[in-house]
Amino acid sequence: MTEPISPALAPDPGPIVAKSSRFRSLPEVTALLVFLIAECIFFTIKSPYFLGWDNWLNILTAIAVIGIVAAPGTLLMTAGQFDLSVGSVTAFTSVILANLALSHSLGFSVTVAVVAAIGVGVLNGFLVTVVGVNALITTLGTLAAFRGLSNVVADGQSVSVEGFSWLGNDRPIFNIPIPVFLLILVMAAVWFLMRYTVYGRSMYAIGSNSAAARLVGVRTRTYIFLGFVLSAAACALSGLILTSQLGVGSGLFGVGMELSVITAIVLGGASLGGGRGSIVGTAVGLLIIGVLNNGLTLTGVDPFWQDVARGTLLICAVSFDQLRRRLGGR
Repeated sequence: MTEPISPALAPDPGPIVAKSSRFRSLPEVTALLVFLIAECIFFTIKSPYFLGWDNWLNILTAIAVIGIVAAPGTLLMTAGQFDLSVGSVTAFTSVILANLALSHSLGFSVTVAVVAAIGVGVLNGFLVTVVGVNALITTLGTLAAFRGLSNVVADGQSVSVEGFSWLGNDRPIFNIPIPVFLLILVMAAVWFLMRYTVYGRSMYAIGSNSAAARLVGVRTRTYIFLGFVLSAAACALSGLILTSQLGVGSGLFGVGMELSVITAIVLGGASLGGGRGSIVGTAVGLLIIGVLNNGLTLTGVDPFWQDVARGTLLICAVSFDQLRRRLGGR
């Protein structure tokens, strides 16, 4: 019979367990905040204009459109879903508004454009939840279809819009543009939705284990369908903002938006498999992307390298997520 090991002679796992516990107890955004601060320090050294208030307003304005779309995108990703059609829906909203505004009132044009954008979300939701097509395939298809349709509606041209500049350019309080306030409002609304409502908690449950969530009474199809509608509604708002800022509607708006949105969400700690994600993390991810783009511009880096940086950042984000989960599991 084997003698039991004396507690005095047993290996002490204390330091290892303590280190692992400390690692897991750190907020998920800690590493992101450290990286963001490092970015700010680097670009502050490289450019005397980086820390200026006007420059930070430029950063926030630049990420506003992406951030508005990324907020419901985070909600969808917690349920294990994707919406890659966001750029096309943004452009579709823009060209519908611009073309209708040529012969109708601005209010009517805005209403129809928003309804049309939400209609794309309804289509995505229907194909995913009723027909059963994979979300990745569905939104890739609508990405291509509505990009082409946007160019058909606009006849490949930019269409001018008069009297609508206030939404994208007015600065009502402390010289802060309206899109920044809209970004904060949308982020706060989705944060509350995800943290304090049955719907938000259900989306986490769906992403963690869809079958188990369905067995306990969660209306998985209805909730996912609503997620796609919310994503399309955010795209409609982003399309209105871009049209207002530039004074034109164009089928070229939102090209590559899906890459920036997914990068911000995954960088913020969301899992591609669902079950994890937060608006706070997405907000920090957005700031990292915005600071990177702005800093590279201020330091005179070729704009094409910004796409290289965003792609590299996405790969690093996914790699870091996998590393963090492995270390945390130990």
